[in-house]
Amino acid sequence: MTNMQQLIAKADVLVEALPYIQKFRGQSILIKFGGSVMEEPAIVESALRDIAFLAAAGLQPLLVHGGGKAISAELKKQGIEPVFINGLRYTCEKTIRVVDQVLHEKINWELLRFLQQECGAETAAVSGKNVLRCERINTTDKDTGETLDLGYVGKVVNVDTQQLGWILERRQIPVITPLACDMSGQPYNINADMAACVIAAQMKVCKLVFLSDVPGVLRDPADPASLISSIYCEQIPEMAQQGIISGGMLPKLESAAQAIADGVGKVHLIDGRMKHALLLEIFTDQGIGTQILKEPVKG
Repeated sequence: MTNMQQLIAKADVLVEALPYIQKFRGQSILIKFGGSVMEEPAIVESALRDIAFLAAAGLQPLLVHGGGKAISAELKKQGIEPVFINGLRYTCEKTIRVVDQVLHEKINWELLRFLQQECGAETAAVSGKNVLRCERINTTDKDTGETLDLGYVGKVVNVDTQQLGWILERRQIPVITPLACDMSGQPYNINADMAACVIAAQMKVCKLVFLSDVPGVLRDPADPASLISSIYCEQIPEMAQQGIISGGMLPKLESAAQAIADGVGKVHLIDGRMKHALLLEIFTDQGIGTQILKEPVKG
């Protein structure tokens, strides 16, 4: 291929994306970024460039990030043993201080720096403590039915959509930490997937995208070719019963279904390890991951 042909091919790609840019221009898309993909700088940087592209194309991206591995590493350094109960991190007073420090001073700061300095994007650091209100939650022992204390772990019950709306109106990308405060101002650790779902629902975003280290929902976890491209919300309970959806994927999909019921257009689960996964999912017909949709219209 000659140099001129390569240039023409690049222009063709931009033209192909045009109808999607026109369709989604001015609409909000929430991206939840987490899992082991956050441990690979090249993957993080590629995904952030894609998010900056979305903003430059006139979409309104919001970013919610996790930080589990970095938090566990800092806890270990301070001699605090990480404890997980039913997939949720037990959070004592010392742990919540570490979570707060790592999320705000390390991860959020690094994401903002790259978006601003390397991508030329306008951003806003948003502490969940300022925009999310929560209540304390517990969990249940699956064998005994006993209620188990999780410490300072909560679920989001209210989102300051007005403040996030102001940031989007200024054409800035809000980069949000998954912490929240109760009515007394006590910070709580929030599962980032669940926080993203509630924020997406209350902001009425057109798409909620989970970027992680899995290609989507697989019929056979050992076979990447068994990817399920579309799932309707009504199918989730049956798929869970069949064992197709299990582990950490189940609460993620249940939260996604609730987000759709509350007004989110679509939810996408895509593999952030694939280069430009976010752009391929949004700007092509085919898509690359699993999309969660409302129930099909019954005739």
